[in-house]
Amino acid sequence: MTENTILKDDFIRSFSEHAGEPKEFTDFRLAAWKLASELDLPFVDKTKIDRWNFTKFDTYQAFTNENAEEVLPEKVQNLVALDDASANFYVQIDTHPAKLQLNAELKSQGVIFTDIFTALKEHPELVLQHLMTEAVKPDEHKLAAFHAALMNGGIFLYVPKNVEIKEPIQAVFVQKDASLPLVNHVLLVADENSSVTYVENYVTLDDTSKGIVNIVEEVVTRRGAKVTFGAVDNLSGHVTAYVNRRGHIGADSRIEWALGLMNDGDTINENVTNLMGDGSSGDVKTVTVGRGKQTQNVTTRVTHYGKASTGTILSHGVMKDKATTIFNGIGHIKHGASKSDAQQESRVLMLSQGARGDANPILLIDENDVVAGHAASVGRVDPVQLFYLMSRGISRAEAERLVIHGFLDPVVKQLPIEGVKVMLKEVIEGKVR
Repeated sequence: MTENTILKDDFIRSFSEHAGEPKEFTDFRLAAWKLASELDLPFVDKTKIDRWNFTKFDTYQAFTNENAEEVLPEKVQNLVALDDASANFYVQIDTHPAKLQLNAELKSQGVIFTDIFTALKEHPELVLQHLMTEAVKPDEHKLAAFHAALMNGGIFLYVPKNVEIKEPIQAVFVQKDASLPLVNHVLLVADENSSVTYVENYVTLDDTSKGIVNIVEEVVTRRGAKVTFGAVDNLSGHVTAYVNRRGHIGADSRIEWALGLMNDGDTINENVTNLMGDGSSGDVKTVTVGRGKQTQNVTTRVTHYGKASTGTILSHGVMKDKATTIFNGIGHIKHGASKSDAQQESRVLMLSQGARGDANPILLIDENDVVAGHAASVGRVDPVQLFYLMSRGISRAEAERLVIHGFLDPVVKQLPIEGVKVMLKEVIEGKVR
């Protein structure tokens, strides 16, 4: 071990113990840091991420509860229902909680919704049982280990057995100082026969500083549970991001993803749904808009382990300027997952000569008696659609704008919170204008 590694070990131990984290979690961090120095970056098809900075930073800020209450930025106030006492939301600014609200009814039902470090102190056994033990593991590659060692933000949401949460639960993660690395973890556990809708935003207010973001989000569902997961990522063009969202889905359980991937910087997006139980299902809808010179790699995978499991993938992307986006859609039916159904569709709309979009559908079938299919296309705005709209007095620019919004609408309309839906529409409008 080098001197710098020893110093980093001391640094990790110091802030973990100062924060009062359980000894098991301090040891977890230290073991992960050792792995981070040994493991390689993840393999990302058709993208040379070894040239990107994912791990180097000048200053680091651990999670802190200081200034727990503060005036929220206007951009954030437009996203959350501050005046609604029944609303449930959490706002994190950089690495500290700015606002948390969980209504009394959900508390009385045993729902846990808090920052992940408070959850580690108050519910250590429950958190440590699920944190990077099933869906994502620290030994997968360098970025997963780096995340486990330096985690400095995030939330824990637990829905007990038979509890159905009717209103959405919301989280907003704000980068106020982009020079500070954000290593954010979301852990959502839905116990048997429960249901919840969770929606989140990532927002950068600092659009001048260079920075790194490492996000790992785990959704674990037990038998009969249902989770609807919506997200809008809107980080600045100076931020390099690794985003790993993964579902671990039990028998007769379902997850629905609606993801608006709107970062302006170079981004690796990985969304994996592992259908572990018989009768489980996963539906993934993703939209992205690439602009400037950014590079995005979007990998969406649904892996079938359980019998009669169903997985669908729908990915739509719009490319302009000199942006590049690679869509990798993977449906994998494992041996033993008979009667399963894997379907996927990837569409890329090109707006500029210099832009590039690749759609790579992949089906891996290791079992008989299954159904699988895929579709993919890369092309320009349909001239027939433009002609139809322009023949009714609409300008070419407006007609093109309407076609683009219609193309991305399958995901936009899935978001259950009106403020978040409006924000995504505004982000799309700003990008394609």
